[in-house]
Amino acid sequence: MERTVALIVAAGSGSRAGGTVPKQFVEVAGRPMIAHSWAALRHHPAVDDVVIVIGAGQQSLLATALGEAAGKVQVAIGGATRRKSVASGLAAARDLAATRVLIHDAARPFLPAAVVDRVLDALGVHQGATPVLPVADTLAKGGVTLGDVVPRGDLHRIQTPQGFHLSALMAAHAAWPDDLEATDDAQMVRRVGGSVALVQGDPMLDKLTYPEDFARAEARTALETRTATGFDVHRLEAGEELWLGGVLIPHDKGLSGHSDADVALHALTDALLGTIAAGDIGTHFPPSDPQWKGADSARFLRHAASLIAERGGRIGFVDLTIICESPKIGPHRAAMVQRIADLLALSPDRVSVKATTTERLGFTGRGEGIAAQAVATVQVPTR
Repeated sequence: MERTVALIVAAGSGSRAGGTVPKQFVEVAGRPMIAHSWAALRHHPAVDDVVIVIGAGQQSLLATALGEAAGKVQVAIGGATRRKSVASGLAAARDLAATRVLIHDAARPFLPAAVVDRVLDALGVHQGATPVLPVADTLAKGGVTLGDVVPRGDLHRIQTPQGFHLSALMAAHAAWPDDLEATDDAQMVRRVGGSVALVQGDPMLDKLTYPEDFARAEARTALETRTATGFDVHRLEAGEELWLGGVLIPHDKGLSGHSDADVALHALTDALLGTIAAGDIGTHFPPSDPQWKGADSARFLRHAASLIAERGGRIGFVDLTIICESPKIGPHRAAMVQRIADLLALSPDRVSVKATTTERLGFTGRGEGIAAQAVATVQVPTR
């Protein structure tokens, strides 16, 4: 099975952006720049692990940028050049049993999930893939005076994340001359004969380098707060496992459904989707589709979170109420809170899990099923 590890290269000094703090730790659109791309990759359902490559001595800056989540992040220490920093990250990815890697620049904070999908899909055929955009402006040679126009029909703007089979990229790094610096990893794989696919990029992935880039990013990402609710019900049946809030609970009955029927995570997923008007869980994971039979509902929740991150949004708080006569939720509450916090890359104090009964009234009171309702609050850029 494929195992995908994403590397965020964030070891630079960011001197061209000005200021006293490296640009990857500067706040943009409501949070430090590195936190945007980390959340987008952490939430993507096809990404198994994320490694952040930072410079020596930048550990405290990363801890401040990611808050409590920093303690759960895989970190590698970069080198004097981008190539050496990526090599350090590749060693960490190998230790995590990666078969595929994504290499992403921290200076591109707004990462659409669809671009990650296109890059990973291309790895089914090619050794590497990179997102690109066409060159729209007229290009010309010249110094003091204008020279010849350069044809732009086959020119592309290269973006990240670039994706590779780990073995192919490690071989390219091993063969690369020590006295030659590489501008990106796609060129390294191409130089040793590897096939690198071009896939559609996104203007949201424009690199933030100079102070005016940050100003433009702030101008187009003013945030608004949104709140939405979710509700779900599943029947209790003998012979099924009982998953609630991402936790397997011992019980004489379990919830029945096409997936693992985790009613709590389903309600949370719908609440998150509602904040960006993205339909409901059935829109994205139809029960008629056999690929979702028995699926882990954590995948649904991470997908909803990735769509919010793709919009440049951030999840502020989620509140979940589980409605049942049994089992008792109290003994499992802390585990649910931690699991949901991990899935959404939140600190546990931003996750609320409560339980109530219906005083033996209705289907939940008769022990026929379990219901859950959820509320999510997010901040998303205004359009």
